[in-house]
Amino acid sequence: MPNSQVARVAQRVSLVFAGLFAGFLVAVLVLELSLRDLDGQAYTEVRLAELDSLDRLATGTLLPALLATALLAVFAYKADRRRPLLALTALALLVAVLALTLVVNLPINTDQLDWNVQSPPTDWMSVRDRWQLAHALRTGAAVAAFGVLIAAATRTPPGRPVASAG
Repeated sequence: MPNSQVARVAQRVSLVFAGLFAGFLVAVLVLELSLRDLDGQAYTEVRLAELDSLDRLATGTLLPALLATALLAVFAYKADRRRPLLALTALALLVAVLALTLVVNLPINTDQLDWNVQSPPTDWMSVRDRWQLAHALRTGAAVAAFGVLIAAATRTPPGRPVASAG
């Protein structure tokens, strides 16, 4: 897809940061699912530890992925106005991840910062379930965005012959 040096850099940055972000979200999802059997105190203690730094890691990987993917979509559009679909799809998925994060996950994270390990709120399980559901959805969208970016990076442009293996 990209022809210019800047477009190739945008594509690489997009792939790297979208991949890091998707992998990070998958790891958090696995961790969160392993916490489902904990009681309220143990869950709260782990969540408070998670909230210490993981938001910064998420921001530090999602924002560069978003910016590079937006730039990639612009370059794809300029190169061939009919062919920015893959980059735009990945961008839409990453924007959906950001929106879901801002609407559901971050407000819950903010509330959880005030939770007391010795006395979690009575509705801690429903809050946990809402957070985990939103997280599972955004993880799926982030993994899909990464997959679309891989497809965009490996796609043979129209008119260019596909290299043969032998």
